[in-house]
Amino acid sequence: MNRGRPPVSIKDVARHANVSIGTVSNVLNRPEMVSEDRRRRVTQVIEELGYVRNDVARQLKAGQSLTVGLVVQDSANPFYNEIALGAEAAAEKLGQAVILGNAGLSPAREGLYLDLFQEQRVRGVLITPQSADRARIDTLRSRGIPVILVDEHASSSLYCSLAVDDIEGGRLAVEHLLSTGRRRIAFVGGPDSLHQVRDRRTGARRAVQGVPGASLEDFASEALTVLEGRRIGEQIADLPQDRRPDAVFAANDLVAIGLLQAFAFHRRIRVPEDIALIGYDDIDFATSAIVPLSSIRQPARLIGRTAVELLEDESTDPEHRHRHVSFQPELVVRDSTAAP
Repeated sequence: MNRGRPPVSIKDVARHANVSIGTVSNVLNRPEMVSEDRRRRVTQVIEELGYVRNDVARQLKAGQSLTVGLVVQDSANPFYNEIALGAEAAAEKLGQAVILGNAGLSPAREGLYLDLFQEQRVRGVLITPQSADRARIDTLRSRGIPVILVDEHASSSLYCSLAVDDIEGGRLAVEHLLSTGRRRIAFVGGPDSLHQVRDRRTGARRAVQGVPGASLEDFASEALTVLEGRRIGEQIADLPQDRRPDAVFAANDLVAIGLLQAFAFHRRIRVPEDIALIGYDDIDFATSAIVPLSSIRQPARLIGRTAVELLEDESTDPEHRHRHVSFQPELVVRDSTAAP
């Protein structure tokens, strides 16, 4: 049993190979400086002892980490996974790695990841914040760890941030529904603590203003999930026909897919003939839904790549200046919003 056994150190390798610590270090970092015989001997001892080099300590000693921390609100949402893929691609080009932390919409779990990344002395942190509380983020910054706010419009000049214009996205979605002749629009999304939900609703309200006969009714959900979409979909389907909306704007595609399932399987409401439906994010599942889903596209991978580029600039450029990068949403029309 090796339980409780201390890890093999570079000193152990040197002693068993009967060489100096410097020789072992050269084998690991500058093998061309060591004779073939000694390289073979040290390599054999490393394999026999199971030595694992401490790259974290090595990087810290060199004054730079090659690890970036990424904390997302909910990795169950494919949108955030796409951001992670974009960040990984950009980090790989820089010889860096991204460690993903899923906050799961829990501020407490978000705090655990931020504390862990601080202990690990990561190169920097990319985060989609849970709330307006910036205490832990401020602590990271005060200790020299750059922080980039992702999917967030920073209210402070202390941070770089980047996000899609969700107000514009909400306006685009509802203007499209109105253009197909729909007038009784429902907005489904929540919780309201998420600024993305609030901004998309604001854009939706702006779209119906001044349009004769147009209205917007809120159906609040507790989370942006398929299950919540299904629950709200059943509520909408149970409404009398004269009170039922003729179009729905869902705050994200997962909610929209849940709505689509409720309409199709539980209450036999036809999409788009009875109710038009549009989502947000344009995840891959939107195209393969039982009715291909119209959506508002966000450039998720570009957001991830740009976040790493901002972090690298802040880490390496003494003249770095914090800025906000805004991306424009794009309307993607599919069968779920076809004109009646």
